[in-house]
Amino acid sequence: VSDLRTSALPGSLDISRSMFDLRSPPQRSMKRYDSVSSVPSSTSSRKDSQGSNRSLDTITLSGDERDFGRLNVKLCYVSSVEQIWITVLHCKDLSWPSSCGENPHICVKGILTLPKPVHFKSSAKEGSSDIEFMETFVFAIKLQSLQAVRLVFKIQTQTPRKKTIGECSLALRELSLQESSHWLDISPPSK
Repeated sequence: VSDLRTSALPGSLDISRSMFDLRSPPQRSMKRYDSVSSVPSSTSSRKDSQGSNRSLDTITLSGDERDFGRLNVKLCYVSSVEQIWITVLHCKDLSWPSSCGENPHICVKGILTLPKPVHFKSSAKEGSSDIEFMETFVFAIKLQSLQAVRLVFKIQTQTPRKKTIGECSLALRELSLQESSHWLDISPPSK
């Protein structure tokens, strides 16, 4: 008891040191990636702490550790005709809940968040970790209107039932005639 009491007297220094230690975990094997980091996962399995491979479906990850994949889009604004060109290229490293089945049909729904929102949707493709869409959507909208809005993408399953499995968005402040390519990290759908 006396040892505990004497070590508690210098107090704040020991507590702050131990709090600092808690913030940096001692094990190098523990890694957390948040939904904004763009860490590509080239395989559909991860190694657990014992080093064995298990499929992603068998590992329960919390929302900010799970990799939902990335969406590649290209944008271009043709000022002479006041048109925005949006090309949905493909989804990479895409994952979905097991409740959606093995190979659900997946599409990308886009929304321009104008006062009167503009909606568009790609064709549905058979689900896999990499899906090519290669579809372009063209809308006649004034540049000033676009610069204050976001372009939201919802990744949806069409079969067995319609369900949003992930989403991502992009601000349209810097549109230009030069086509720009964007890789967007897909995050869990907002409630």
